[in-house]
Amino acid sequence: MAPIGTWSFPTLVRAGAGRIAEIGEACVEAGIVRPLFVTDRGVAALDIAERALALLRAAGLEPEVFTHVDPNPTDANVAAGLLAMRENGHDGIVAFGGGSALDAGKVIAFMRGQSLPWTAFEDRGSNWKAADATGIAPVVAVPTTAGTGSEVGRAGVITDTDAGVKRIVFHPGMLPAQVILDPELTLGLPPDLTAATGMDAFSHCLEAYCAPSFHPAAEGVAVEGIRLVKEYLPRATFDGRDIEARTQMLAAASLGATAFQKGLGAIHALSHPIGALYGTHHGLTNAVIAPYVLDFNRDEIEAKIERLAGWLELEDGFAGFMDFLLRLRRDLGIPHTLDKIGVDEDRFDRMAAMAVEDPTAGGNPRLLTEADARDLYERALNGRLG
Repeated sequence: MAPIGTWSFPTLVRAGAGRIAEIGEACVEAGIVRPLFVTDRGVAALDIAERALALLRAAGLEPEVFTHVDPNPTDANVAAGLLAMRENGHDGIVAFGGGSALDAGKVIAFMRGQSLPWTAFEDRGSNWKAADATGIAPVVAVPTTAGTGSEVGRAGVITDTDAGVKRIVFHPGMLPAQVILDPELTLGLPPDLTAATGMDAFSHCLEAYCAPSFHPAAEGVAVEGIRLVKEYLPRATFDGRDIEARTQMLAAASLGATAFQKGLGAIHALSHPIGALYGTHHGLTNAVIAPYVLDFNRDEIEAKIERLAGWLELEDGFAGFMDFLLRLRRDLGIPHTLDKIGVDEDRFDRMAAMAVEDPTAGGNPRLLTEADARDLYERALNGRLG
């Protein structure tokens, strides 16, 4: 059967050291005069946030700071941001920080013009078509970590606190109008977070590459993203002042989120319940889970991984790629098992049921059942591959 697909690619990106200086110009071009500056409390206290706010004011704009964003953003965060946006007449969002701030900012901007609850727009079927696209506020996205790539994504991950699950809100209009990738903003990121966020970018690229849907452009983007992680994540982790490595990792993160419109898979389907129930760092959780899912999918993806290994100049095909992944995790200090990030087997049944219902599960190359999901959690707890 001939392949078929529907494709969409990202937005205007200003990449390079020092380009935060263009934040005012980016807002004006996006039609934003009174931005709500969405970030988290930690980033808000840093000099990089103060500099960005000063640049916005110098451009004649009137930003207000909103910091009610949790490490795994929640429905309460979105509700509070939406209230601030509506009550104070903000006409757009500057989403500034890691993936949590970017996701929260995008969902707040999206919900500004909606009358239905946010859960109505979960990424299932054609839910997004129920939205009023004319009410979506523009977003300028400025990542300060190189991981989620949310700055070029059309979705946001929000925790539904009543249900205890993460939900993906999707709409094409959530894509930020402009993006600033300035590596100088990432120089203060400590090694452990550099590694964890970088492995998030890696998992996006890997799952997009392996997804069975037809999107050759995204597949090529994913390959380049994996190459950049291979070459530059160790450098960025062990020498945080390496501007070239920091720039390339920002690029890798954006490539990952550009590519995963092709699909994600069981890495994310298994990680989302862990994050929702245990509050773990998403990129770190993905990194722990990744080799177990790679092993699970082997029969379906072995030929593709052999091609990928060749492009990356790795020997021994699938086995060589697996060795590379395990070595990369070890070198970066990523734990091999779930217990090292505070996860135990008490909730495996609940997590397995959540995993197969996660929207990302459908993109896995191999059908993921509840029994499979539970077995994968057990393998990741016990460190069992093969």
